[in-house]
Amino acid sequence: MTKIGVLGLQGAVREHIRSLEANGVEGIVIKRVEQLQDIDGLILPGGESTTMRRLIDKYEFLKPLQQYAKSGKPMYGTCAGLIMLAKHIEGSDFGHLQVMDVTVERNAFGRQVASFEAELNIKGIADKYEAVFIRAPYIVEASDAVEVLATYDGKIVAAQQGTLLASAFHPELTDDHRFTGHFVKMVEESKKTLAS
Repeated sequence: MTKIGVLGLQGAVREHIRSLEANGVEGIVIKRVEQLQDIDGLILPGGESTTMRRLIDKYEFLKPLQQYAKSGKPMYGTCAGLIMLAKHIEGSDFGHLQVMDVTVERNAFGRQVASFEAELNIKGIADKYEAVFIRAPYIVEASDAVEVLATYDGKIVAAQQGTLLASAFHPELTDDHRFTGHFVKMVEESKKTLAS
C-alpha cells in the first residue's frame, strides 16, 4: 500500500491524514528523520513558516528534507509548506528548503482575519474547486520549469515542478479531496518509476 507522510512538527496534520485516507492511501505522521525512508511521498502542512523552520532545525530535518525532495519522491507543500519549498521569499535573504523554482510572498492576502474561500479552476485536476485560504502566501514569480496550476486574482496559488507540488490554499480543510488525490497520483506514478 502507498504510504504518504505528513510532517508532524506543526500545522494541520490530522486533516491531511484524513484527506489521504479518503484517497485510499495510508497517511503517516512524521516526527523523526528516520521515518522518511519508509514513505513514498511527503506533505509539508500549513502552519506558521517561521515556527516550522525552527522545529525543522531543532529536530535536524533540513538536510534530510532537501535530500528527500531531490530523491524523486514527491513532496507537497500547502500554505506554510509552499513557503518551505520556495527558493526565494520576498523580503528575506534566504529561503528554507530552496528546492522549488519560485519566489513567494508571505501573508500575501492579509492576516488571519483576511481568510477567505474562492472558487478555482485547477488545470487538469478540478473545476469549480472551493479553496480555503488562511493567511495565505502566493507565488510572485515562477521559472519556466514550473507549471502554473491555478491563479486567483491574477496571482499564482498552485503550481507543480516535476515531483514538487505546492498550493497557497488548504485542501485538507474541505471535503473535496481532488487536489490531495492529484498528489496521491503523483506519488503512485513515482513509485512505479523508481521501482523500474
